[in-house]
Amino acid sequence: MSIEALTDASDGPRSKRPAILAAAVECFGELGYEATKWSEVADRVGIGQTALYHYFESKAHCLLTIMRLGLRNSDAAFRRATEDSPTAVAALRAGAAAAYALSPQEVQQNRILQANIALLANARSSEREETERLACRELVARVERNWVDLIERGARSGEFPAHDPVIMSRTVLGLLVSVWRWYRPGGSQSLPAVSEFLVDCTVRMVVGELPATEATAAAS
Repeated sequence: MSIEALTDASDGPRSKRPAILAAAVECFGELGYEATKWSEVADRVGIGQTALYHYFESKAHCLLTIMRLGLRNSDAAFRRATEDSPTAVAALRAGAAAAYALSPQEVQQNRILQANIALLANARSSEREETERLACRELVARVERNWVDLIERGARSGEFPAHDPVIMSRTVLGLLVSVWRWYRPGGSQSLPAVSEFLVDCTVRMVVGELPATEATAAAS
């Protein structure tokens, strides 16, 4: 995994926090969050279990941090992909494709995020866990707002039919993240093929059909 994907601005060059997060992503992805023992994460990093508590007070704190960073990365990827798009349709296609421009380890991070999204519903008794949970919820709202803004842009320009932008955005996001329930790196379906199919599905959902120029290109 790119260490930047699991690094906060506050992490110093000697911090083991990104390495702990990378090991946790591996363990949670392979074994599941509930089945993973905290000691297994420490073993993969090569540190004592007590050293983990310098960075994370609990396994749940670590999980919520992984989720926050995954949401942060998704928000940033969408913004980078769409900022220079000349049309709403181009931005729609770029934003959907950005959801799948991931390494196998980042796929695992997204699978973990979606598998444990219900964790964000209820307040945590731990202050540090609650801080991460609230940050996750803020990022969820920001990701949704990105898509609402895009849907509204397309409606204003006449590129998209008039839809309730919130309902449409949530429907698009539901489609895009559903992949992480079944996709596995190294499986029978390649991620580029999945991306191509889902991007076209997203365009058809929002626009009603592939734009004429894209439909002609697809048929040729």
